[in-house]
Amino acid sequence: MTYTEWLREDRLPHIYCAGCGNGTVINCTLNAVDQMGWKKEETVFVSGIGCSSRAPGYIMTDSLHTTHGRALAFATGIKMASPDLNVVVFTGDGDLAAIGGNHFIHACRRNIDLTVVCMNNQIYGMTGGQGSPTTPMGALSTTTPYGSREPTFDLCELASAAGANFVSRWTSYHVKELTRAIHNGLKTSGFSFIEAAVQCPTNYGRRNKFRQVMDQIEYFKTHAVLQQKADRLREEGKPLPENSIVVGEFVHRNRPAMGVKR
Repeated sequence: MTYTEWLREDRLPHIYCAGCGNGTVINCTLNAVDQMGWKKEETVFVSGIGCSSRAPGYIMTDSLHTTHGRALAFATGIKMASPDLNVVVFTGDGDLAAIGGNHFIHACRRNIDLTVVCMNNQIYGMTGGQGSPTTPMGALSTTTPYGSREPTFDLCELASAAGANFVSRWTSYHVKELTRAIHNGLKTSGFSFIEAAVQCPTNYGRRNKFRQVMDQIEYFKTHAVLQQKADRLREEGKPLPENSIVVGEFVHRNRPAMGVKR
């Protein structure tokens, strides 16, 4: 079976805007799931509200499209009730870090046996282009027309500090690395968090000088800094290049997990 066999062809064409990075993340995730050899009837995809959260509707498994910010609460219920199931959560930066932020922190703390893939497009893409908890300083959105003045959440640092067993970040440019990270997260017992920085041409790109889809993908390529290099620069007391996106595997540990079949 190839990963394309996990797709619901009767739900195509999809609703995503031309050039959206979410499709890349779905492909990477299904590729990783297929490598695991999981069965469709033993796998559940869960999401909240937002562009990223439409993903489970295109996948040939049982799925829950839940209320805004509550995907992890529903996923926790599924995993605790049926530990045999493989549970994967798709979420976005607004869904996960804003209204769902408290669920995120405590799911990491409990180290529930879930894999969470966050498509971070740095904006509320579906509901009008408002600023989110990850909108960069100075970036334009409908709610920050003069540039955001709020510091951003580093979702990977938050997950690491709260207790997740696996934490990684890549971008929609780094397809092979992202697929490998998701696969490693799926294999890891406990809470696995994979952040994927993705382009949003419609709401983020056109407001922030990424006129073409490839402009933002090229930005990901040129501004990505491997974690090892970032650590070396910090040890030497040197600043990271401006607007760097630190990518790599940040945490891989073996804390006792909740929701694992005994």
